[in-house]
Amino acid sequence: MADLVSSSISFVQNHQGWGAALVFLLAFCESFAFVSLVVPATWILIGVGGAIAAYDLKFWPIWIAAALGAIAGDWLAYAITLRFRGLVERMPPFASRPELIARGVRLFDRWGVLAVFAGRFFGPLRAVVPIVAGMYRMPWLKFQIANVTSALVWAFAVLTPGFVSMRWFVG
Repeated sequence: MADLVSSSISFVQNHQGWGAALVFLLAFCESFAFVSLVVPATWILIGVGGAIAAYDLKFWPIWIAAALGAIAGDWLAYAITLRFRGLVERMPPFASRPELIARGVRLFDRWGVLAVFAGRFFGPLRAVVPIVAGMYRMPWLKFQIANVTSALVWAFAVLTPGFVSMRWFVG
């Protein structure tokens, strides 16, 4: 995993033109239900934030790429669940770990559309909440408003620690 993190950060440094595309892909992987469990995208994105500061890369295009990737990952999970409602619970990893869905259901029952926003910021819930929103047939517009606003905040929050730390240490 450490090699994946360092090679991804190096790729962004050395291939700035492709950096935003890689960041989009990483944020997508972090937000999409099945892939997020195996790709350490959060750590890579924090490192990319540091690379932005250290190598004087442009912050905003990478931030936009991270937000768009996160939006796409949640939207796809939501859309798939709407289409295949009922089958998702029987698919791995949910079939073997029903507590993931149960946590999402409890969060959604309590907070509704705010769960989509807040769920992005809590590890395993990040991938489960869009699925639960699809299971509940949450209206598309409400889902997308929460999805887009949370992705914008999340992308900023995940890139900023590395960026600020590197600026602090490098000066």
